[in-house]
Amino acid sequence: MKQRGFILALLIALGAAAILYLMGRPPICTCGTIALWHGPIDSGNSQHLSDWYSLSHIIHGFLFYGATHLLMRRRPLGIRLSVAVAIEAAWEILENSPIIIDRYRTATIALGYSGDSILNSMSDIGMMALGFLFASRAPVWLTVIIAIGFELLALAVIRDNLTLNVLMLAWPIDAIKEWQSAL
Repeated sequence: MKQRGFILALLIALGAAAILYLMGRPPICTCGTIALWHGPIDSGNSQHLSDWYSLSHIIHGFLFYGATHLLMRRRPLGIRLSVAVAIEAAWEILENSPIIIDRYRTATIALGYSGDSILNSMSDIGMMALGFLFASRAPVWLTVIIAIGFELLALAVIRDNLTLNVLMLAWPIDAIKEWQSAL
Protein backbone atom coordinates (compact mmCIF):
# COMPACT_ATOMS: atom_id res chain seq x y z
CA MET A 1 0.00 0.00 0.00
CA LYS A 2 2.83 2.42 0.87
CA GLN A 3 4.51 2.01 -2.51
CA ARG A 4 1.40 2.70 -4.60
CA GLY A 5 2.11 6.41 -4.88
CA PHE A 6 5.72 5.79 -5.89
CA ILE A 7 4.63 3.29 -8.55
CA LEU A 8 2.03 5.80 -9.78
CA ALA A 9 4.75 8.48 -9.98
CA LEU A 10 6.89 6.16 -12.11
CA LEU A 11 3.96 5.35 -14.39
CA ILE A 12 3.20 9.05 -14.83
CA ALA A 13 6.83 9.71 -15.82
CA LEU A 14 6.76 6.82 -18.31
CA GLY A 15 3.49 8.15 -19.72
CA ALA A 16 5.11 11.55 -20.21
CA ALA A 17 8.01 9.88 -22.03
CA ALA A 18 5.55 8.16 -24.36
CA ILE A 19 3.71 11.43 -25.04
CA LEU A 20 6.99 13.23 -25.75
CA TYR A 21 7.96 10.43 -28.14
CA LEU A 22 4.61 10.74 -29.93
CA MET A 23 5.20 14.51 -30.12
CA GLY A 24 8.35 13.76 -32.10
CA ARG A 25 10.90 14.68 -29.42
CA PRO A 26 14.28 12.99 -29.95
CA PRO A 27 15.06 10.24 -27.42
CA ILE A 28 18.62 11.55 -26.89
CA CYS A 29 20.65 14.51 -28.12
CA THR A 30 20.60 14.66 -31.91
CA CYS A 31 24.39 14.97 -31.64
CA GLY A 32 24.33 11.23 -30.94
CA THR A 33 26.01 11.35 -27.53
CA ILE A 34 24.79 11.16 -23.96
CA ALA A 35 26.61 13.32 -21.42
CA LEU A 36 26.14 13.14 -17.66
CA TRP A 37 26.71 16.91 -17.44
CA HIS A 38 26.51 19.59 -20.15
CA GLY A 39 27.85 22.88 -18.84
CA PRO A 40 28.14 25.18 -21.86
CA ILE A 41 25.16 27.37 -22.71
CA ASP A 42 24.58 26.24 -26.27
CA SER A 43 22.44 23.89 -28.36
CA GLY A 44 23.40 21.00 -26.04
CA ASN A 45 21.32 22.46 -23.21
CA SER A 46 18.27 20.37 -22.38
CA GLN A 47 19.64 17.47 -24.42
CA HIS A 48 21.70 15.47 -21.92
CA LEU A 49 21.21 14.06 -18.42
CA SER A 50 21.94 17.29 -16.58
CA ASP A 51 22.85 20.92 -17.15
CA TRP A 52 22.61 24.20 -15.26
CA TYR A 53 18.83 24.11 -15.54
CA SER A 54 18.74 20.86 -13.54
CA LEU A 55 19.12 23.06 -10.46
CA SER A 56 15.75 24.66 -11.27
CA HIS A 57 14.09 21.26 -11.41
CA ILE A 58 15.47 20.36 -7.99
CA ILE A 59 13.95 23.61 -6.72
CA HIS A 60 10.64 22.60 -8.34
CA GLY A 61 10.79 19.53 -6.10
CA PHE A 62 11.36 21.69 -3.02
CA LEU A 63 8.38 23.87 -3.96
CA PHE A 64 6.11 20.95 -4.85
CA TYR A 65 6.95 19.23 -1.59
CA GLY A 66 6.06 22.41 0.32
CA ALA A 67 2.79 22.83 -1.57
CA THR A 68 1.71 19.21 -1.19
CA HIS A 69 2.73 19.26 2.47
CA LEU A 70 0.44 22.23 3.04
CA LEU A 71 -2.44 21.07 0.86
CA MET A 72 -2.27 17.28 1.28
CA ARG A 73 -0.67 16.85 4.69
CA ARG A 74 -2.68 13.73 5.56
CA ARG A 75 -1.93 11.93 2.29
CA PRO A 76 1.00 9.49 2.04
CA LEU A 77 4.31 10.82 0.75
CA GLY A 78 4.11 8.62 -2.36
CA ILE A 79 0.74 10.07 -3.36
CA ARG A 80 2.07 13.60 -2.87
CA LEU A 81 5.12 12.69 -4.97
CA SER A 82 2.86 11.35 -7.72
CA VAL A 83 1.00 14.70 -7.75
CA ALA A 84 4.34 16.52 -8.03
CA VAL A 85 5.49 14.20 -10.83
CA ALA A 86 2.19 14.79 -12.66
CA ILE A 87 2.72 18.57 -12.47
CA GLU A 88 6.35 18.31 -13.57
CA ALA A 89 5.43 15.88 -16.39
CA ALA A 90 2.70 18.25 -17.58
CA TRP A 91 5.27 21.07 -17.63
CA GLU A 92 7.75 18.92 -19.60
CA ILE A 93 5.05 18.19 -22.19
CA LEU A 94 3.98 21.85 -22.38
CA GLU A 95 7.61 23.06 -22.43
CA ASN A 96 8.20 20.94 -25.53
CA SER A 97 5.16 22.21 -27.39
CA PRO A 98 5.69 24.66 -30.26
CA ILE A 99 4.05 27.54 -28.35
CA ILE A 100 6.50 27.36 -25.43
CA ILE A 101 9.54 26.62 -27.60
CA ASP A 102 8.69 29.72 -29.66
CA ARG A 103 8.13 31.74 -26.48
CA TYR A 104 11.58 30.76 -25.19
CA ARG A 105 13.10 31.81 -28.50
CA THR A 106 11.42 35.22 -28.55
CA ALA A 107 11.27 36.22 -24.88
CA THR A 108 14.44 34.77 -23.37
CA ILE A 109 18.13 34.35 -24.20
CA ALA A 110 17.42 30.82 -25.48
CA LEU A 111 17.49 31.88 -29.13
CA GLY A 112 18.47 28.45 -30.48
CA TYR A 113 16.29 26.45 -28.09
CA SER A 114 14.67 23.54 -29.88
CA GLY A 115 13.10 21.74 -26.92
CA ASP A 116 14.32 18.90 -24.72
CA SER A 117 15.37 15.40 -25.57
CA ILE A 118 13.22 12.74 -23.90
CA LEU A 119 16.27 11.75 -21.85
CA ASN A 120 16.58 15.30 -20.53
CA SER A 121 12.86 15.57 -19.78
CA MET A 122 12.98 12.33 -17.80
CA SER A 123 16.07 13.58 -15.99
CA ASP A 124 14.25 16.85 -15.21
CA ILE A 125 11.39 14.84 -13.68
CA GLY A 126 13.96 12.79 -11.75
CA MET A 127 15.70 15.95 -10.50
CA MET A 128 12.35 17.28 -9.30
CA ALA A 129 11.67 13.98 -7.51
CA LEU A 130 15.11 14.16 -5.84
CA GLY A 131 14.36 17.70 -4.69
CA PHE A 132 10.94 16.61 -3.43
CA LEU A 133 12.35 13.66 -1.47
CA PHE A 134 15.21 15.77 -0.08
CA ALA A 135 12.73 18.40 1.12
CA SER A 136 10.63 15.67 2.74
CA ARG A 137 13.59 14.73 4.97
CA ALA A 138 15.56 17.95 5.43
CA PRO A 139 14.79 20.83 7.75
CA VAL A 140 12.94 23.69 6.04
CA TRP A 141 15.79 26.12 6.74
CA LEU A 142 18.29 23.87 4.93
CA THR A 143 15.99 23.42 1.93
CA VAL A 144 15.52 27.20 1.68
CA ILE A 145 19.27 27.86 1.94
CA ILE A 146 20.02 25.29 -0.77
CA ALA A 147 17.32 26.75 -3.05
CA ILE A 148 18.75 30.25 -2.62
CA GLY A 149 22.26 28.90 -3.16
CA PHE A 150 21.22 27.14 -6.38
CA GLU A 151 19.51 30.30 -7.64
CA LEU A 152 22.57 32.43 -6.88
CA LEU A 153 24.98 29.88 -8.38
CA ALA A 154 23.04 29.65 -11.65
CA LEU A 155 22.69 33.44 -11.74
CA ALA A 156 26.45 33.90 -11.30
CA VAL A 157 27.47 31.23 -13.82
CA ILE A 158 24.86 31.43 -16.61
CA ARG A 159 22.96 34.65 -15.79
CA ASP A 160 19.75 32.66 -15.58
CA ASN A 161 17.84 30.73 -12.93
CA LEU A 162 14.31 29.62 -12.07
CA THR A 163 13.24 33.10 -10.96
CA LEU A 164 14.48 34.81 -14.13
CA ASN A 165 13.18 32.01 -16.32
CA VAL A 166 9.65 32.42 -14.96
CA LEU A 167 9.87 36.22 -15.12
CA MET A 168 11.15 36.25 -18.70
CA LEU A 169 8.54 33.74 -19.89
CA ALA A 170 5.68 35.60 -18.21
CA TRP A 171 6.81 39.21 -18.59
CA PRO A 172 9.99 39.72 -20.63
CA ILE A 173 12.16 42.67 -19.66
CA ASP A 174 14.53 43.90 -22.34
CA ALA A 175 17.16 45.08 -19.86
CA ILE A 176 17.38 41.58 -18.32
CA LYS A 177 17.55 39.94 -21.76
CA GLU A 178 20.38 42.30 -22.77
CA TRP A 179 22.25 41.59 -19.51
CA GLN A 180 21.83 37.84 -19.99
CA SER A 181 23.00 38.06 -23.61
CA ALA A 182 26.27 39.71 -22.59
CA LEU A 183 27.56 36.39 -21.20
